Amino acid sequence: MACRHGCGKLKCAATGQPMTRFAAVTIALLFLPSAAAAAPPCPGNPDALGTARQLAIDAKTWPRVGRKQFPVTLPLAAKKLVLTFDDGPWPTTTPKVLDALKHECVQATFFLLGRNIAAHPQIARRELAEGHSIGTHTYSHPLLSRLPSAKALAEVDRGIAAEEFALYGVRRSVPTSPFFRFPGFASTPALLDELNRRGIVVFGADIWASDWNPMTPERELQLLLGRIDKAGRGIVLLHDTKAQTARMLPALLRELKRRSYSIVHVVPAQPHGS
Repeated sequence: MACRHGCGKLKCAATGQPMTRFAAVTIALLFLPSAAAAAPPCPGNPDALGTARQLAIDAKTWPRVGRKQFPVTLPLAAKKLVLTFDDGPWPTTTPKVLDALKHECVQATFFLLGRNIAAHPQIARRELAEGHSIGTHTYSHPLLSRLPSAKALAEVDRGIAAEEFALYGVRRSVPTSPFFRFPGFASTPALLDELNRRGIVVFGADIWASDWNPMTPERELQLLLGRIDKAGRGIVLLHDTKAQTARMLPALLRELKRRSYSIVHVVPAQPHGS
């Protein structure tokens, strides 16, 4: 709707009715290029992919996201991606993943297994120190839908407690970062309702690399880029425990930059305990 000004008042050309200056400015801003789309400079790598912006979410607004499992996903514009990694930390691969992300100034979300955090707490602490978001992925990766509800929740709580102790020195079942992903996406309505009651956002995915299947890094890159281009946006699921993924990641980040994708970093709107 085109608008003009005259005699100190703003009027809409379609109706001739006065507009408030706030409304006029709001409409004008919709047509300006988004400054948030450009990632800030990356020290030592002027051609880095970078992280374009943060997206703060909570369970009230986005209780369950990712169309591979749920009807809705995050509110991402075209060519915007959220990178997520499952099953770590793992000593031979996660540091390489972190090195690749750091070189490109990209922030991701890591869904950690409690048993791996307990064995390698220093790697989990590095993830946190380098600004990545942390989520929980249970303690030992069982398919929770196959367990009695009480045992499934105990597995969730044990994973959270291991994560909280490794990162913050306190064993508790309330996660500082209220993000969770079910192993194998194996949820139940009762478990989903309980996590929502606790204020925990459940992540599915929109795009995955199928990196649980053995393949070369080159094949994984080709497969994943094809899926990203087809979807155009979304939550990407990878595994930082896979050597092929760790080897593939630097090329993926460079190619995303070349194809004009940008990265959105998901963070808790209100971290628990803050």
